[in-house]
Amino acid sequence: MAKPNYQYEKRQRELEKKKKKEEKAQRKASGHSASDTPDGNEDGAPSQPDADNAADAGDAAADQAKPAD
Repeated sequence: MAKPNYQYEKRQRELEKKKKKEEKAQRKASGHSASDTPDGNEDGAPSQPDADNAADAGDAAADQAKPAD
């Protein structure tokens, strides 16, 4: 069985990070508009909060407050 080439894998990860960083810098330099994000918000937050998730979070807190029998 062949040994894993950790140096090669690390180099590939580093190149991928560098590529993403350069793309991000290029997007930032070119100036982003509201149409760059899928929902149209510039801050990247969802346009409307999901009511189902908020209700589930409250139920989870209530479940944690009850002592186990």
